[in-house]
Amino acid sequence: MHDVLERSWASQETATDEERLPSISTPTFSVLFLNSKDAPNDDTEAPACFRDLNLDRVIEAVIAGHEEYRLAPFFHRPLHDPDAVRYRYEVMQDLEVGRCFEIFTAFGKALHEVRNRIANATKSRYREQADGLFLEAIELYCDSVTICQSALDEACPQSRGLRMFLQFLKRYLSSAEFRVIQAHAQALRQSLSAVRYSILIADAGFTVNHYRNEPDYSKEVEDVFERFKQGSVKSYLIQYSETREMDHIEAQALEFVAQLNPDLFSDLASFVRENREFQDPTILRFDREIQFYLAYLRHLAKFKEAGLPFCYAAISTNDWQIHSSDSFDLALANKLLGNTEIVRNDFYLKGSERTFVVTGPNQGGKTTFARSFGQLHYLASIGCCIPGREARLFLPDRIFTHFEKEEDIHDLRGKLHDDLVRIHAILAEATAHSVLIMNEIFTSTTVQDATMLSDRIMGKIVKLGALTVWVTFIDEVSEYGPQTVSMMSTIVPNDPSCRTFKVIRKRADGLSYALSIAEKYRVTYSSLKTRVSA
Repeated sequence: MHDVLERSWASQETATDEERLPSISTPTFSVLFLNSKDAPNDDTEAPACFRDLNLDRVIEAVIAGHEEYRLAPFFHRPLHDPDAVRYRYEVMQDLEVGRCFEIFTAFGKALHEVRNRIANATKSRYREQADGLFLEAIELYCDSVTICQSALDEACPQSRGLRMFLQFLKRYLSSAEFRVIQAHAQALRQSLSAVRYSILIADAGFTVNHYRNEPDYSKEVEDVFERFKQGSVKSYLIQYSETREMDHIEAQALEFVAQLNPDLFSDLASFVRENREFQDPTILRFDREIQFYLAYLRHLAKFKEAGLPFCYAAISTNDWQIHSSDSFDLALANKLLGNTEIVRNDFYLKGSERTFVVTGPNQGGKTTFARSFGQLHYLASIGCCIPGREARLFLPDRIFTHFEKEEDIHDLRGKLHDDLVRIHAILAEATAHSVLIMNEIFTSTTVQDATMLSDRIMGKIVKLGALTVWVTFIDEVSEYGPQTVSMMSTIVPNDPSCRTFKVIRKRADGLSYALSIAEKYRVTYSSLKTRVSA
């Protein structure tokens, strides 16, 4: 006796092409968006600030390994409603405690396998096998949803998003549509499991018949030779590789079995044909959206294990008195983790203060501070926990960045001209609710001209009232007025050539550390002259 059905429909790990999940266009419940209609299109591009802030590297690292879910558009759409941010905070906090993370990880793997089986059924050349694989997918789907609902009910989530999903699952599982599909699938499986048949091989052909309690000769042969067995012996049995795809002999045998049981296989074919779209669109949408949280938390796990802090920032749209403690650049931390200590910084604004002016020696961490400031505000605006021990941040309408870039010979503009054009465009679009991050502008002109231009630009920014970080070599900018706060990257007191990479509130001291660096690396005029003559 040879059970082809059991072999061909056995549950196995299989490789599959990347399957595209359904588009999130259905206006149903969303675990990401307080208003489900706010979801982005799949072609939503990253904001212009991404590259300057190294957010492109952060998000690439987060979504690596989750390509099938197409998560990038979710990270490209910042939120502008504090309650929408809190809605995500609640879900992420639920996933950080209790069993919710484990529940949805298992749920995602199960639905991934459902898609695998549907894909294998679609690629199968044999109808009976394809129908069997599709039945497996439906069974696994029904079981997975049922288990998820039960486990989530026990986990007692506190977030609005997960509580709503739990209520949806309860209604869905009690619906007539789901119960009919589940019951029919179970009945088909029981009937198929009860099918028995025998194969008679003669010469170059074989015959398939109903099983009529013929003796199991393989058992008799084993019993005869059992008496000659002496201890453990080497097995000379050939191991055949198990694959999802049937060969033509197996397919022919299965076709004969179907002919012997026409009503059962006809019922199976009808069931599969009528339930091609058996997965509920709300569950499909949830399965994709929950990966936003799971992927982000998985990425943060290694930083938390290294002792780096993360927190959920308090968010405001009308209070510029912000602060953060122990914050750091997430992209840089991902690069340096395990190789060097991650430097953390604090900052705060009070009263009428709106602008951080960051000065200090080159290679001292000024640009990293500016980037981390932008990262914090952006990550908080998409409802994610942020690097740092505690924070209160501003929820901006947009984040604008102006970082140095190479000249483009095609636009026929010099570097200074390009700086002016770009900053003019930013100030034309920015509002009092924007965040501006500018890094080392006007470096291509004289100090006198740079000071004059910086004074004009600062006047525009102060009048606008936007939250700003300005990294500059012009110390005078830090003393513009009560709206500006001077911050400096610091050095080791006894060795000016060594940077601490800490940025603190400190009045700009006007010192240049280029000479100390040149002396350290022996590239001063006297050192070079001595080395050349030697």
